[in-house]
Amino acid sequence: MGDRGWSVKSGLGALLLCMAAPVWPQTGSVNPSEKLAMYVGQYRSADEPDIVDAILIKDGRLFIESERMDSMALTPQPGPDRFSVEDSPMRVTFVRDAAGLTTSSTSPRSGGRVFQMERFSDRPLQLNHFREYTRDEAMIPVRDGVKLHVVILRPKESEKTGDPLPILMERTPYGVDEESSYSVNSSKPELAASGYIFVFGDIRGRYKSEGTFVMNRPVVEHKTKNDVDETTDTNDTIDWLLKNLPNNNGRVGVIGISYPGFLAMMAGIDHHPAVKAISPQAPMTNIWIGDDFFHNGAFRETYGFDYVQQLEAQKTDVRVDSSEDTFNFFLKNVNFAGAARSAGMSDLPTAKEFLNQPEYTEFWQAMAVEPHLTKVEVPTLEVGGWWDQEDMWGTQAEYRALEPHDENHEVFLVLGPWNHGGWVPTTQHLGALNFGSATGDTYRKTIEAPFFEKYLKDRSGFDLKDTASFRTGVNQWERYEAWPPKEGFKGAKLYLDSNHSLGFTAPLGEGKVEYVADPSNPVPYRHRPIQSTYGQGSKWRTWLVEDQRFVSGRKDLANFTTPALDHDVTVTGDVAADLFAATTGSDGDWIVKLIDVYPDDAPDGMGGYQLMIADEILRGRYRNSFEKPEPVKPGEVVEYRWSLHGADHTFLKGHRIMVEVQSSWFPLYDRNPQTYVPNIMAAPSNTYKPQTISIYGSAKYPSHLEFETPE
Repeated sequence: MGDRGWSVKSGLGALLLCMAAPVWPQTGSVNPSEKLAMYVGQYRSADEPDIVDAILIKDGRLFIESERMDSMALTPQPGPDRFSVEDSPMRVTFVRDAAGLTTSSTSPRSGGRVFQMERFSDRPLQLNHFREYTRDEAMIPVRDGVKLHVVILRPKESEKTGDPLPILMERTPYGVDEESSYSVNSSKPELAASGYIFVFGDIRGRYKSEGTFVMNRPVVEHKTKNDVDETTDTNDTIDWLLKNLPNNNGRVGVIGISYPGFLAMMAGIDHHPAVKAISPQAPMTNIWIGDDFFHNGAFRETYGFDYVQQLEAQKTDVRVDSSEDTFNFFLKNVNFAGAARSAGMSDLPTAKEFLNQPEYTEFWQAMAVEPHLTKVEVPTLEVGGWWDQEDMWGTQAEYRALEPHDENHEVFLVLGPWNHGGWVPTTQHLGALNFGSATGDTYRKTIEAPFFEKYLKDRSGFDLKDTASFRTGVNQWERYEAWPPKEGFKGAKLYLDSNHSLGFTAPLGEGKVEYVADPSNPVPYRHRPIQSTYGQGSKWRTWLVEDQRFVSGRKDLANFTTPALDHDVTVTGDVAADLFAATTGSDGDWIVKLIDVYPDDAPDGMGGYQLMIADEILRGRYRNSFEKPEPVKPGEVVEYRWSLHGADHTFLKGHRIMVEVQSSWFPLYDRNPQTYVPNIMAAPSNTYKPQTISIYGSAKYPSHLEFETPE
């Protein structure tokens, strides 16, 4: 939500280029072009082989370019084989081997890092597909007199040719002043190369737009002419663009990630007739049920604390950056009321609702998007990642709401091995994981770009029928007729046993596993120190793929594990937890994690790695109703059932499957005092008490996970 997914703010100074430098010929008879020729070729990143730079000669000068980087002249600098880019901090040093052949190149990245590029070809394939865009700004009046700020980027050559182009729009609360020809080419290379009239807009009350900002402004039902919401602001903006942008072809697409994903979905509700395609990507959909601020009633404390200050304390988005371990900060402030008071944020609009309306009240229900998705108004491409640390839920929830109404087969879903917005950069990696290919590039080139080409330009090439899913473990793309897939799959159950084992056969005996959960010593959700969400050096973006061995040995949780698998096991579709458990307290949190345990001899430093595949929390007081919380009867065995979200993963032969159950995930989620209080946000310190937790794995109480597996 608060993360743009992939930022181009750092500019050229952030590029890491490593290239080998050859030695200049030792004769004065060689002309400059022949000297430069020894550098010419293609260079790939040692860490990311899909990132390729080309060095070539144009008009007697050396140039560097890549798919995302414009062609830039390299100017010789003092010293052998050293070059710079004019008006840029980029420096390039070439390196050669003992025979004098150029083998690689290096250039320092901002922060002192160096990106090494290895030469793999002496043929300078032209990689640059940049289109130069001209930039304009406008203030667009909407129906209540407020003016909204936009940046307009138009392919420069289209001004001469007059070719009609569709409009591709992105609306955002994060500011659009830095949008430029460079930003659109580097962040949307395929779409930029194709050519659109790009429009980037500040939403109401943010940055240069007038009016009052309202977090996830609810859709107004049965609007009058004086009502405004994000659907009306979108439609009014499109009206103005169609009338005032010359040579548009009358078609509009809307795209966005996170909060802009929520805004993209707004373009598909009461839509403007010109909107022909939308792509809500990792969209905020229901921030109480499963997205940013709550998950099944458990409050996402660090995220709510940081993000509300970021968006509601000023018109820009200055981010919270504390040097203190947030684990210690929230522990010493006892509850969210204390933390908010300490930060002076208690009166910010959304913080007030956190404090006063922790249940799923009409306030939060009005902000939910999925109840409005009762018909498919425009072709919709939903995109999400398996390890999205912010908005994993919304992508699948919107697809699930729209799919029953998809009579014309115009709703599509893509699920990949990404964190929040991780399909934007070119990378094979997520944290320690290597997927063997740049999966984001595959998605953008074969699905996203063809999707907009089809609906905005009438071009062929888009062949997705319904769902594209990247199956992790075996690292391959699958295509399904629906999500979850039905044909060729069967239901399966994975049972927890009281002897800490895990298997596909229900336990026959009686028994339980016990541990003591102490709120004064909660289980951290990632390695400490835990930085502010978007603070300097924060590990927030990759915490869902962190090795879980840092907590799995604790005594205040329970692990259930299979033996080493003698064959591959694939888990596909929605993973549901069905837990029979008891607590000596009158409230409690339940966290279940499905984990892939790598064998000790796994290659590439992955020996023994514990990778979360699916995971989720349920706050016990909401086991029967999100609207009406109620205490738990101490000592009573209760069945808790909830979704751990979707997955498409193969546990490989030799790996083990683990299910981990715990009662805190701090400070991402606030501590449950484990004593029922009316409002956990202000729970007194004396209500936080240790309690004994019992997880049953028996014939009478068969705790298990449910999912689909190939037949």
